[in-house]
Amino acid sequence: MSFKGIWTRPRAAALAAMISAGLGALAVGAAEHSINANLPATFRYASPDESASRNTFAPVVKKVLPAVVSVSSSKMVKSPAGMVPGNMDPFFRQFFGDDGGMFFGFNNRGERGQTAPRQREQGMGSGVIVSPEGYILTNNHVVDGATDVRVTLSDKREFKARIVGTDPKTDLAVLKIDAANLPTVVIGDSDRIQVGDYALAIGNPFGLGSTVTMGIISATGRGNLGIEDYEDFIQTDAPINPGNSGGALVNDHGDLIGINTAILSHSEGNQGIGFAIPVAVARNVTDQILRNGKVTRAYLGVMSEAVTPSLAKAFHEKKPGGALVSEVKHDSPASRAGIEKGDIILAVNGKPISDSAQLAMTISLLQPGTAVNLNVLRDGAEREVSAHLEEMPADTAKAANEPDDSQNGMDGVSVEDVSARNARQFGLSPDAPGVVVTSVDPASQAAVNGLRPGDVIQEVNRQPVHNTAEFENALKHSTSGTLLLVERQGSTLYLAV
Repeated sequence: MSFKGIWTRPRAAALAAMISAGLGALAVGAAEHSINANLPATFRYASPDESASRNTFAPVVKKVLPAVVSVSSSKMVKSPAGMVPGNMDPFFRQFFGDDGGMFFGFNNRGERGQTAPRQREQGMGSGVIVSPEGYILTNNHVVDGATDVRVTLSDKREFKARIVGTDPKTDLAVLKIDAANLPTVVIGDSDRIQVGDYALAIGNPFGLGSTVTMGIISATGRGNLGIEDYEDFIQTDAPINPGNSGGALVNDHGDLIGINTAILSHSEGNQGIGFAIPVAVARNVTDQILRNGKVTRAYLGVMSEAVTPSLAKAFHEKKPGGALVSEVKHDSPASRAGIEKGDIILAVNGKPISDSAQLAMTISLLQPGTAVNLNVLRDGAEREVSAHLEEMPADTAKAANEPDDSQNGMDGVSVEDVSARNARQFGLSPDAPGVVVTSVDPASQAAVNGLRPGDVIQEVNRQPVHNTAEFENALKHSTSGTLLLVERQGSTLYLAV
């Protein structure tokens, strides 16, 4: 057979194309083989046992999350009145319409209305189910003044809630929904937590729904923050944001140790400093609300302040600590027990007292009629005093704030005998005992320490002063700082200058 008939130009071109294609395919195949040669023959997957052994809080969260709810509230409030001209500017009309003046307390003719308009204000927070019957613990500020409260469970069921009772002094409230067999949290022991323990914050930040954040316990016994009347906060760096209020702070076992309440922030967002009410306090308040419908507190009858280093030195105490009694209420348990101004309460029933906030909280958690033993430091000697607590009067004010610290003298301070003129000027009683401070140099250490114009100095270094002569004489004998007993707006406090 002659190849001449087969090897024609068209056939040769076709054959060349086939050969070229085949060689290209071989080249691609070789390249793929080269790449695949660098891959493992098989992938290694984690076994179920290996996955289960990883470090995780998932089981804790799974246990607690169903018991943390979202709380929404609403109330009617008056809209702020403003000044709107009779002929509204078109710029504002495009937003408010021709009757937009009603939003500012005016009718559509620009005339002042008879009543201010009202609008609905919405609030959002969190809560914790504490009983299967539908009792829920949250913050008072989440539902304060609310006319409508709704609770949304983790399974998206929504219920109308009623407010069983509130306690503004600790910022706690108890709600009730009509449901049964609900999941609940396990109540832990907040007295046993330690700085450095793990903490999980669970709540409803920014209305996003169930959210979990992790941190540690940063501090315990935080008080004198001015947030609530009674403060003994747990501090945590577990991120807490708006909407977390009333949510759960749990330990690494999932036990409830606190109710998230507040943050310290300059941006209204988390900065790593959050505060929770200890569950020991929350449990006491909840029990009283469910049992009595209100919270009843015990009353000792003292005003106190923290012992700063300068006050400790002035009272010859070895180190700062305890609550310095600055005032003893007349005919109170404290006065009948013989407690005096200048006493430092070191312990209640054997429990050490670190400052005035802890003393107030400790006494408030006891029941009226309880007998307590107080360890008191007086004139450098410790003694034990027994007092029978009473029910706190409804109008009792919160304890005085802690004064600033100072080590210096009274330079820059002017005082006068109390007279009708300066009594009118500073709103004092004309027969107030002591000398009135008429001016304090803002650059002086006395001002830094907290002494103010209008303060009435009653004692200097524990010695009563009735006029400027006695005041100046007492200062002459002051060699290592000055301890003042000052009356301010009806209350007394000590200042060390």
